[in-house]
Amino acid sequence: MSKYITTPIYYVNGEAHIGHAYTTFMADTLTRYEKLKGEDTYFLTGTDEHGQKIEESAQKNGKPTQEFADEISATFKNLWDEFGICYDQFIRTTDEDHKKGVQKAFEVMYAKGDIYKDFYEGHYCVSCETFFPETQLIDGEYCPDCGRSTSVIKEESYFFRLSKYENALLDHYSQNPDFILPRSRANEVINFVKGGLRDLSVTRTSFTWGVKMPESMHDEKHVMYVWLDALLNYITALGYGKDDAKMNYWPASTQFVGKDILRFHAIYWPAFLMSLDLPLPKQIGAHGWWTRDGEKMSKSKGNVIAPKEVADVYGAENLRYFMLREVPFGQDGDFSQRAFIDRINSELSNDLGNLLNRIIGMSGKYSEYEIDSVDVAKFHKKELDAMNSVLDSLDTYMENLQTHRYLEELWRVFAIGNKAIEEHAPWVKMKEEKKDEALATVALVANILAKASIMLSPVMPKITNVIADALNFKIDNSSYQELILDKKLLKLFNIKVVPPLFPRVEEPLMPEAPKAMLETKPKEEKKEVKAEKQEMDNLIEIGQFFETSLKVGVIVEAEEVPKSKKLLKLQVDLGEGTLRQVVAGIREYYEPQDLVNTQVCVVANLKPAKLMGMTSEGMLLAAKDEDGLCLVRPEKPKKAGTPIG
Repeated sequence: MSKYITTPIYYVNGEAHIGHAYTTFMADTLTRYEKLKGEDTYFLTGTDEHGQKIEESAQKNGKPTQEFADEISATFKNLWDEFGICYDQFIRTTDEDHKKGVQKAFEVMYAKGDIYKDFYEGHYCVSCETFFPETQLIDGEYCPDCGRSTSVIKEESYFFRLSKYENALLDHYSQNPDFILPRSRANEVINFVKGGLRDLSVTRTSFTWGVKMPESMHDEKHVMYVWLDALLNYITALGYGKDDAKMNYWPASTQFVGKDILRFHAIYWPAFLMSLDLPLPKQIGAHGWWTRDGEKMSKSKGNVIAPKEVADVYGAENLRYFMLREVPFGQDGDFSQRAFIDRINSELSNDLGNLLNRIIGMSGKYSEYEIDSVDVAKFHKKELDAMNSVLDSLDTYMENLQTHRYLEELWRVFAIGNKAIEEHAPWVKMKEEKKDEALATVALVANILAKASIMLSPVMPKITNVIADALNFKIDNSSYQELILDKKLLKLFNIKVVPPLFPRVEEPLMPEAPKAMLETKPKEEKKEVKAEKQEMDNLIEIGQFFETSLKVGVIVEAEEVPKSKKLLKLQVDLGEGTLRQVVAGIREYYEPQDLVNTQVCVVANLKPAKLMGMTSEGMLLAAKDEDGLCLVRPEKPKKAGTPIG
């Protein structure tokens, strides 16, 4: 079965940042993984180049819009080429074939009755290219998504009947629980749709930089709404509207997006496809945002990370490894210099690189670099079984886009190799004239390196090819079949001497490191002392803890808060004779009817607070991780008002 993997097409109002790199690394890794398994896989990326925002950015830069778009698009393509991204196609929404495909889709939707002409008056956010009803605005003016000021615009527009597909979308989410990954992200989409969908304005007359209307419409003053134009790239790239040359790859197996554009991809996009009578993608993977040292990145702070600068200093594949290992997919991640260096030195240099160095050294000393697997099963069945057990578990993690768990488990294989060397001590076996046992241990570790390198190759393709070359084999579907699936061992070979793959990173790294990337060691030590002091300062006395009143409560009533995506209004019995009203931000994780008559833990002596104009007289205790949020509850039912402590 063919696979189709996509990144979002990146908006050309600025150059690539670390978040773009993460999305692309994820898609590239999954593509390489599927190809390694022998799957016919097509990988699409590209740039989104239309809309009022691009037109305005070009004007600010004093350039014609097309020239501006050409320049920024080229920076993305060149960066992905430099990073060795294995895309099959780089699409641009200014491509003529794409424009024709969008026009064809518009005609199909219009003929079906899903597009109609009307007038629109509303608050428009240029940054988000979106109209918002006044009820959703912040303080009656500001965009609820980006916080920027909106403008009141009245214009003629064509509308897509999004409301028509409300029930069909909800049915699809229900019947396909893995349609949105991680699953915790699905609740926000489902709740948004349940709140009611309004028909979507899909053309503009206030600017000209966009896909023109089909000639058959005889309406030249309109251009396509940028999101209709952009989302259709996933099928126009396959020939939709032209020759359908590659439409056999549709539906997409995985479409990667950032959480900020999930709504467009999980609501608008499926509705467009339903209108076109095309199948929906199998999976939409929504990742989180990246901060830097715990702070949101912004140009004003000067802490935006350019991926090329980091790669030039640390190496592109080290960057790939760090980002895919550091954060669970779907959660926000933090780019910490200290964490990056620790992973290079500990996991890459010590666990992997040093393992290869050790068997090169031992094989050179004991067998003139010749390695033979003939006695491995005889002396190391325990290690082989443990290794195979780990390798067999990896596919599930990649299928669920959990690269951090995939790599965490894979590193257990390297740990098996390092432990085998320490336990079986080939140097001792040589002194005891047990050469066959010593060489079997060296061969065991060579096989561990070979098999683990095959599975690491989607993440670090260049470095694992160096390892494979040293071990005299090639990483491809044949070696995957033979060494991973069939569990065979390497044939007799001579290992090549290679320089250390992961030199340790010392501080300061290098003078030309990106600004604020590294501090000198004395500053770091001061920072650690300060952190330790802060931690000590945060310690509290037992009496301070008991100043907080924690009680068991029973939820008597629960309802959604109108105009809010996150809040539920609860009436809670704390055994006081009257009910407490608690406004809690748990709407994304719980349905109101599921909470009634359940017990919760409540902070009962908080000062009342106002949320959305409502008084909240307490706070629920909850825990949140990559799998979502859950309320903290008593292990067994307790009376309402029972103290906790």
